[in-house]
Amino acid sequence: MSKILIHDGLIVNEGVEKRGYLVIEDGRIVEIGYGDTPAAYSDGADFERRVDATGMIVMPGVIDDQVHFRDPGLTYKGDTLSESRAGVAGGVTSFMDMPNTVPPTVTLEALEAKYANAAENAMSNHAYFFGATADNTDLLSKLDGRHVCGIKLFMGSSTGNLLVNDTSALERIFAEAHLPLAVHCEDETRLVERMAAAKREYGDNIPPFMHAVIRNDEVCYRSSARAVELAHKFGTRLHILHLSSAKELSLMERKPLEEKQVTGEVCMHHLWFDSSDYSRKGNFIKWNPSVKSAEDREALFKGLEEGLIDIVATDHAPHTREEKERPYLSAPSGGPMLQHSLCLMLEASRRRGLSYCFVADRMAHRVARLYKIKERGFLRKGYHADITIVSPTRSVTVGKDNILYKCGWSPLEGITLSHSVAYTFINGKLVYDNGLFDESFRGMPLEFDR
Repeated sequence: MSKILIHDGLIVNEGVEKRGYLVIEDGRIVEIGYGDTPAAYSDGADFERRVDATGMIVMPGVIDDQVHFRDPGLTYKGDTLSESRAGVAGGVTSFMDMPNTVPPTVTLEALEAKYANAAENAMSNHAYFFGATADNTDLLSKLDGRHVCGIKLFMGSSTGNLLVNDTSALERIFAEAHLPLAVHCEDETRLVERMAAAKREYGDNIPPFMHAVIRNDEVCYRSSARAVELAHKFGTRLHILHLSSAKELSLMERKPLEEKQVTGEVCMHHLWFDSSDYSRKGNFIKWNPSVKSAEDREALFKGLEEGLIDIVATDHAPHTREEKERPYLSAPSGGPMLQHSLCLMLEASRRRGLSYCFVADRMAHRVARLYKIKERGFLRKGYHADITIVSPTRSVTVGKDNILYKCGWSPLEGITLSHSVAYTFINGKLVYDNGLFDESFRGMPLEFDR
């Protein structure tokens, strides 16, 4: 494999921001140095490629632990190739995909089919969650923790057998889960009550801003608290997905990451939008859990800064524009965020005076630590060379001309981001180069130290 030199960039890694250089060989980082590039690496040195990163940020590639690529069964919205490709353009080098596809990933055969599809179509590294149901708890013990990232449980806001609300079924799942149990927490009983109240008030013409009222902080807190109680009862390693309310932070543990039994994630839309944005964006910011108040948004960012919340993800979930333009009751929840998540996080962090290291920690380092991903998530000698290089001076305005999702739209349209991704390396290969892709490249399955 080729030998590559990345030189004179600001290396952002493990709390350090220093100008330096990296050497990649056979897909791995073989050298990291700070200061001037050694004279031995002059133009005559044996490098197939040199990347001058002067004035740019060199950081570990983003690992997103929550995406919905709609593959199989819903590929008119997005597919493994289209969405992973969009992520690569945004510096995302690894993803973990969720089980609510058609068919759902609730059998070992369906899980293997997803990995087979990824081998042919995933432009980045990948892993898949197995969906827990009331009927497949006997399969949980058969999951190989070295290759499966975790078990996904819907305690609200899903359909068919993926929605688990029965106490005895939940207890069986929490008892049998030997991998991280990632949970969507919304109280289904309360949701039904609040939706009925909204229909009494508005009939079939519920306005989009009511989404935050129907799916309020109480709906989330009730379910999250129930999940935490079950985790403590059965000793389950619990990960609460897409925290969306200040109230839920009281359930989070103020401990070093490796000592936590309960961890949490926040998604970019909950850090960027608030309920005042429904008047402009309508159903295009309709997510489950809902985008809530400005106070909730501020509390989530503070929780992330303080380490109560551990990682940042996207819950990337594309739908067509036509679907999102339907009336509230028939418009699906979810939206695409993957391509711009890193630069949006850099923008939000810049406005708060946070460091580049903060972003690298919450979008790469901690994700690797939380899931025990093998030899990724850091710029370390011997690790896979998953690297993104970002320009802090070349801004980009999100628009239809640069959106790469199959659905062709973004809730961020019209927003100018101060940073943009210039290069993305995956497994030591330059896959994205200032708008150009290596279309033939395919990523690897993630491995886990378990």
